[in-house]
Amino acid sequence: MLDGPEGRHAATVKRMRVGEVVQVTDGRGALAQAVVESTGRDTVSLALTSRSTLAPPAPRVLLAQALVKGDRSELAVEMATEAGVDGILPWRAARCVARWEDGPRGDKALARWRSTVREAAKQARRPWLPVVEEPVTTAMLARRVADAAGALVLHEGATDRLAEVDLPTAGDLLLVVGPEGGVTDDEIAALTAAGGRSVRLGGEVLRASTAAAVALGALGVLTRRWS
Repeated sequence: MLDGPEGRHAATVKRMRVGEVVQVTDGRGALAQAVVESTGRDTVSLALTSRSTLAPPAPRVLLAQALVKGDRSELAVEMATEAGVDGILPWRAARCVARWEDGPRGDKALARWRSTVREAAKQARRPWLPVVEEPVTTAMLARRVADAAGALVLHEGATDRLAEVDLPTAGDLLLVVGPEGGVTDDEIAALTAAGGRSVRLGGEVLRASTAAAVALGALGVLTRRWS
């Protein structure tokens, strides 16, 4: 039975009909096929026809996305979710124009990211829902870099190309994307000292809102994530 917001969306927005085949997930890898048995004003009854559990991709890619101003902030996490990111850390980088202050305004911005990720995951029919964590400072991010199986800091001035870097086959791979103004020298120094590697995707300079999605596509090919 689908009820609450999901049931209301299925019944009134998607207008599901009896006999329609649907796919449902718990966001933690469980995936089921079902047939609509009946619909109500804000509920849909389902009969399960098959069920499976899918393992998460390996390596697991976490995105440290610097805060971006305006609608591009939500575009960044939407595209990253559709491209397969497994978790997101909002990063309070030094050159961020957007500022998520502690309190109601910051909580509201974080809620928007989480809502955007949830809707993008449903659109992409993802069995695993990426978790959007609390915002991190550069010092906190450096500690996450040190704990990860690998960490890549996207930077237009890097000499190493992503395609030439040895990537982990398991564990967490942390992908760091800076703000519109770029990553500072001090931030690069802190993240590389913690074990991160500064890399570039190619000759073009991408926007802060699109770089993660492009990098995730490349990582899907360069690792076994898409196999």
